[in-house]
Amino acid sequence: MRSKLTLWIILFAATIALVFLTPKLAATQSLPSFPDTHRLIAQSPSQTDSSMSGMNMPRMTQSTTSQPQTDRLIDQILLVWFGLTAIAVLYVAWDALTRNPELTVMKWGWILVTLYTGVVGAALYILSCQEPAPAEHEEFVKPLWKQTLGSTIHCLAGDATGIIVAAAVTAALGLPMWLDVISEYIFGFAFGLLIFQALFMKDMLGGSYLQAVRRSFIPEWLSMNAVMAGMIPVMVILMSRDMNAMEATSLRFWGVMSLATLVGFVVAFPVNMWLVAVGLKHGMGTVRALGKGGHSLAVERNQIEATSGEMPAPNASTHQTNEESEDDMTDMKGM
Repeated sequence: MRSKLTLWIILFAATIALVFLTPKLAATQSLPSFPDTHRLIAQSPSQTDSSMSGMNMPRMTQSTTSQPQTDRLIDQILLVWFGLTAIAVLYVAWDALTRNPELTVMKWGWILVTLYTGVVGAALYILSCQEPAPAEHEEFVKPLWKQTLGSTIHCLAGDATGIIVAAAVTAALGLPMWLDVISEYIFGFAFGLLIFQALFMKDMLGGSYLQAVRRSFIPEWLSMNAVMAGMIPVMVILMSRDMNAMEATSLRFWGVMSLATLVGFVVAFPVNMWLVAVGLKHGMGTVRALGKGGHSLAVERNQIEATSGEMPAPNASTHQTNEESEDDMTDMKGM
């Protein structure tokens, strides 16, 4: 319990640090202010010449030299952040791939999200998904908030990956901001739906890839919009104020992406909680409990009965491609 409390404190402190870092990052390209400039314009030429001769030029130089100091401070903070991120990713990858009985798609989801969110992602993994003792994982991940966290991580891993890749490509091509945003939305949604949802979860959603796309579309679209609602404003505001943040070779770019992913997670969490609560999405689980593909027929029947009130036929199969008796809500069910 003491170690879990420590992790929560560290998580809270990291969030506060990011909140205070954001305005500093946004102000890195602000132009220095010259409060006396308008007075010079209103003065006559003779007055201007005399006033310029008495101007304190070193004071102006001091205000402009403070900017590189701020830039260096932010770069140093980002270096520390990404150093800790590398350690966090290595730990989560080692634990998830060697000790955690979670589904494979969730293991890689946690690794990707930790890559984007650093120590925050690692702390969330330990608090919600790391198996506390052998054969106790199923009971450990039962609470709704942990199921919601798993659902959000699964969505974020696909959507954020697509958004970040699209942002890097559009930045390299020098596309305008509005086209950049549209490309990120389309690519993020396509990657999340067609890869992380339908392809990785097709066994869970009936065995057919096309049916998996159809049944995942609405839940993924709702969750994706929440992720975008958090990520896009952060990216647009910070990148428009700092041109260095628009270059994929800059630390600022990846710092903005990390912060945007964290904000996207916060916005998407309540949406995913509702989707999990009504049965449109699933959270975390193991092969031991759910069977191969992450879903057993018994679980499927229980979900259908709970969400639609219908009882599937005794010979129903999760590999059927035409389930005419299922309610439309069941057809939209995703991970």
